[in-house]
Amino acid sequence: MKQLHIYDTTLRDGTQREGIALSLADKIKITTLLDSLGVAYIEGGWPGSNPKDAAYFDVVRDVPLQHAKIAAFGSTCHKDNHPEDDGNIHALIKAQTDIVTVVGKSSPLHVEDVLQTTMENNLRMIRESVAYLKDQGKEVIYDAEHFFDGAQLDDEYALATLFAALEGGADCLVLCDTNGGALPSDLYGRFQWVGDALPDAPLGIHTHNDAELAVANTLVAVEAGARHIQGTINGYGERCGNANLCSIIPNLQIKQDFDCIPADSLHRLTRIARTIAEIANLAPDSHAAYVGKSAFAHKGGIHVAAMRLSESSYQHINPQIIGNEQRTLVSDLSGRGNILNKAEQFGLDINRQQAVSVLEEVKQLENQGFVFEGAEASIAIRLYRIQEDYQPLFTLVDFTVLVDHLGQAQAIVKLDVGGELMHTAADGNGPVNALDLALRKALLPLYPQLTDVQLVDYKVRILNSESGTAAITRVLIDTQLGSTRWSTVGASANIIQASWLALQDSIEYGLCLAPAVAPVTIVNQANGSS
Repeated sequence: MKQLHIYDTTLRDGTQREGIALSLADKIKITTLLDSLGVAYIEGGWPGSNPKDAAYFDVVRDVPLQHAKIAAFGSTCHKDNHPEDDGNIHALIKAQTDIVTVVGKSSPLHVEDVLQTTMENNLRMIRESVAYLKDQGKEVIYDAEHFFDGAQLDDEYALATLFAALEGGADCLVLCDTNGGALPSDLYGRFQWVGDALPDAPLGIHTHNDAELAVANTLVAVEAGARHIQGTINGYGERCGNANLCSIIPNLQIKQDFDCIPADSLHRLTRIARTIAEIANLAPDSHAAYVGKSAFAHKGGIHVAAMRLSESSYQHINPQIIGNEQRTLVSDLSGRGNILNKAEQFGLDINRQQAVSVLEEVKQLENQGFVFEGAEASIAIRLYRIQEDYQPLFTLVDFTVLVDHLGQAQAIVKLDVGGELMHTAADGNGPVNALDLALRKALLPLYPQLTDVQLVDYKVRILNSESGTAAITRVLIDTQLGSTRWSTVGASANIIQASWLALQDSIEYGLCLAPAVAPVTIVNQANGSS
């Protein structure tokens, strides 16, 4: 295995993404997750920039870590200072980390227009800052900001900034595509050029995703000799983000035989990516490579049929390696194999004729506005219903819903439950709530386990809004039993009818899924019969 050092900057560069604001507790949680993944370095923040980052370094010293080393980030000294008199450099020392990362300017544009100093003074700032921190016993990583853009303007000067960092004693030189606009072929050539000029210098790569090339640029940098890899979980970062470690790590470790993280940690990647998204209060990207929920989801009928013969026919890796899972979707694009796969998933044995029957029903319903991709319990209950020995737990005879001018509703429900007519009514906070309560009122005496089946979400979408109040409405209901959660769907021009269809599937699926409890015998108090 070829060793690479993964340097995670989610807690610093990643938090510059619009919409992310981590608390100190959040940062500590993410630190422990990254350590469990096995990254070599965790950049905790910029201690000289804000009180929270300074507090992080005080707290993280007491957090036991198994794999990662904590790095503090900061810039070279101010143009008018020497390091020993510079507040930013002092903040790096005060952080008490063994590793510090210092960023310096590589581009004449930034030296002259942004820092408003001379090119020679910038070289002094780099050299003296690195040397001072080395004298303090630190491992110093030097980030050459805007290196590739700077080299386009003046390649001799960009290279001179690296020499200055080496003269100061830098342990690693990281070439940064800060604006994220480099093309892989150009970056590869420039990286090789640096490697030839500095054959003994350890080199790293830090890329941004403004041209959708951060992962590609990181991979070609590794081909050109980079052994220190910077990035963030889920590609979080300013503007379009940073290089996504959730793609970089498996690409390098699984496909190119590099040693990025411990082999026994790779299966944690999907869980960690999604957990960090939740901590950041962002919805995980379902379509993210490797770790997304849809990364190994198969919808096309031809694809699923092929995968029933060979799973590698439409998957580039086994998803279990990185802790993800293969999923089969059912829709109007499905084939018989999709239905057979879903039946196997739910532990049901159906024949091809039954699969075709369910498939035809799905296609007809999707044409009416149903969508089953996000409502797999509605597929499952149809597979239950087609079983030869399956007896309907209840059948709707009729329902009526009345709503007054204050929004209070009453639902009257008539059901056939095992051949016996059940007629109930319930008041609710709106028509759907009233329907749910009336349905449960009828079923609870027979199925007391229904008490633990709880509706937890209700979503409505108008499909053809141009039809106004006659538009088709799609309803998705999420229901939970313990730690198990499922979704069902209904669609109709009548929102109450659409809600009933989703509700009926939800309750029936919950009763099929619930622990087997023999129905309670109802005794008719008037005549003693059951």
